[in-house]
Amino acid sequence: MDYKRLLITAALPYANGPVHIGHLAGCYLPADIYVRYQRAQKREVKFVCGSDEHGVPITIRAMKEGTTPQAVVDKYHALIKESFHQMGISFDIYSRTSSTTHRETSQAFFKKMFDDGAFEVKESEQYYDEEKQMFLADRYIVGTCPVCSNDKAYGDQCEKCGSTLSPEQLINPHSTLSNSKPVKRKTQHWYFPLNKYEDWLKEWIVEGKKDTWKANVYGQCKSWIDAGLQPRAMTRDSSWGVPVPLPNAEGKVLYVWFDAPIGYISATKELTPMWSDYWQKDDTKLVHFIGKDNIVFHCIIFPAMLKSHGGYVLPENVPANEFLNIEGEKVSTSRNWAVWVHEYLSDFPDQQDLLRYVLCANAPETKDNDFTWKDFQTRVNSELSGNLGNFVNRAFVMMHKLCSGRVPTFHKDATNEIDLALVADIKEAKEKIETAIESYKFRDALSEIMAISAKGNKYLQVNEPWNLVKTLDTNPGNQKRIDNCIHLSLQLCANLAIFINPFLPFTAQKMCGMMKVVERMLDWENGGRVDLLKVNYPLREPQILFKKIEDSEVADQVEKLKARSQQVMETKAAIIPNKQAEPSVEKAMIQFDDFAKIDLRTGIILRAEKVEKADKLLKLSVKLGEEERTIVSGIALHFSPEEIIGKHVVVVANLAPRKMRGIESQGMILMSENEDGKLVFVSPTEPVAPGSEVR
Repeated sequence: MDYKRLLITAALPYANGPVHIGHLAGCYLPADIYVRYQRAQKREVKFVCGSDEHGVPITIRAMKEGTTPQAVVDKYHALIKESFHQMGISFDIYSRTSSTTHRETSQAFFKKMFDDGAFEVKESEQYYDEEKQMFLADRYIVGTCPVCSNDKAYGDQCEKCGSTLSPEQLINPHSTLSNSKPVKRKTQHWYFPLNKYEDWLKEWIVEGKKDTWKANVYGQCKSWIDAGLQPRAMTRDSSWGVPVPLPNAEGKVLYVWFDAPIGYISATKELTPMWSDYWQKDDTKLVHFIGKDNIVFHCIIFPAMLKSHGGYVLPENVPANEFLNIEGEKVSTSRNWAVWVHEYLSDFPDQQDLLRYVLCANAPETKDNDFTWKDFQTRVNSELSGNLGNFVNRAFVMMHKLCSGRVPTFHKDATNEIDLALVADIKEAKEKIETAIESYKFRDALSEIMAISAKGNKYLQVNEPWNLVKTLDTNPGNQKRIDNCIHLSLQLCANLAIFINPFLPFTAQKMCGMMKVVERMLDWENGGRVDLLKVNYPLREPQILFKKIEDSEVADQVEKLKARSQQVMETKAAIIPNKQAEPSVEKAMIQFDDFAKIDLRTGIILRAEKVEKADKLLKLSVKLGEEERTIVSGIALHFSPEEIIGKHVVVVANLAPRKMRGIESQGMILMSENEDGKLVFVSPTEPVAPGSEVR
């Protein structure tokens, strides 16, 4: 079908924390590449997104930070929006689900479905926290996943194996608010009968999308449908969210996965008065870019909602990516194992395209991939700088050195097979890149760009204009070969600017500046041409397009990643919950041999000092017998260095050393917590020689 317009959405990020590079690689960068390409094609396209501000993670974050949900979303909405802007994610609008437009739109959507009899009212028993005196949303409940045995699975999903769950399926569920075991209480909610849409979904997805949707998306949807769909509650008991627009619904809000995707509609309403053209006309191509954990919501629940409501277009494609791991481990915001976008931008100012390149070249399009800082360095230095940057620089340097800084004439009478082959390669590259992008294979498209750049380097190397100039006196015909070589190299540079623009927009702008051309040259229709730069046109001196990454920078980033995670783990290990105030979940039994592996020793703190730029860390010198250990401990908020010198402590002496803020920590000090939340040392009750074994 020929579409008149395109509507591109990217998953609404939760406004309960910053965005990390896994988010970028998952959906925002692919969506931006696709949109920038469509704009270059001069197609009518809108790119919408916004903060999801009503999820349970928002209220959990508010409780942790001792503030209100509104304060949390205001803080992180601004941070996320700015991070996207600085990374060049070119939304036409970045809205938020706390807006008046969104509340009115989602309530009207619900009310229309309600009036049409789309919901079933059910009284059910749901988990209730007696200590906090509130019903628990799915994300307030944590337990062991019945599929993979992850003991930190949420009541709606296991983030380790990706399984969608219900609280009833969890083993040993407990409240994240009080750590107590929840009880069941009766409550009333409005359910959406997904089972009534099974036949339609089979026809639309299983039969209709097999050849067009990515295998991971299609497979997950088919598994869900084959297993049989069940009614799903579209309301929740909460004080934070979009109120249910019905009488006698006090204390009820719309389920976050009901109101969040409607955020795409409300954002489009805020963007343009012609919003209905994008949502309600059949000649619109709707594409959702998401991560794999959101597949079921965007491919089954939201389309079924649109079908039930009526009058809306359905997604033509949902190209979901898999997950991006960091240094071999799954991203974990709870233990700060992530590369945060705003921190990257601070550490590598004006180097957005380095990250954009690496995340696309290593994109988890078909399987989970791994980001490492060493790979980041290798790709930047070898591929970006060593290939693309090197070719552009060589072409411009040769032009200024051998052609007086102007685009030389192309002499048809001196054309050879090497010239013709490069011209053909440029045209073919455009076609391959275009096909890959249209098929959502952005990694392949980027690979084609780097391949044609490599051919440019080879073309220069074969022609050797720097050697041809040495024999001009005896071979004046060499000038035509020099001119042709530099001319075609510069035309390839212009094509590379067009090709990389969707991927590396900041670099494309730099190249336009070097070539003294306007942005209009980046229109996709100009790709494949070898007459973009006019003969005798003066070009500027070359700029260094890509900053090389030093070993020290890689080491600093790896150390920071590990230190932050270690600090979180140490803090958690140091704080043992007061069981009278907050009952903890009973831990799994261990054997004596397991306990025997831990080497506990008594020690004395000889010296203590604060760690620079780390509010929670103290650097301790601890005497263990004849040995003196350096231990970094997250206790600075509870003790001053002076008051703990001479303190007798118990140390985990055989804990593997870890660097924290550049300091190697050689053990861990055992701590507990009193009724007031104050950390206290676990110390011998009688004098014991330092280094004595604790058994």
